[in-house]
Amino acid sequence: MAGEPRSDCLFCKIVSGEVPATVVRETETTIAFRDINPQAPTHVLVIPKAHHADAAALAAAAPEVAADVLREAGEVAAQEKVAETGYRIIFNTGAGAGQTVFHAHAHVLGGRGLEWPPG
Repeated sequence: MAGEPRSDCLFCKIVSGEVPATVVRETETTIAFRDINPQAPTHVLVIPKAHHADAAALAAAAPEVAADVLREAGEVAAQEKVAETGYRIIFNTGAGAGQTVFHAHAHVLGGRGLEWPPG
């Protein structure tokens, strides 16, 4: 069922505390933590605490939580001091787009030049 934790989901295990992560922010509906394979000096993942497979599923099932994820991405950028110089918020949706953990998440990247188009 949408929103329910999944025992095989890495991010659900981070939410429950079963798997450690370097948490930088947490709200009632979201948690933000450092990516273990950073692609920029600032690389933080913002996820909903409830399980949704990807950004589209999250937006369809819980648009208010999708908004929380985006709001927290902005707060992370400000906290990490990249809001003034610019940052990127990325949602990879589907394996073909590079999604490797099928729990909706936003990447907040900053602290270096971010070329366009992306890779």
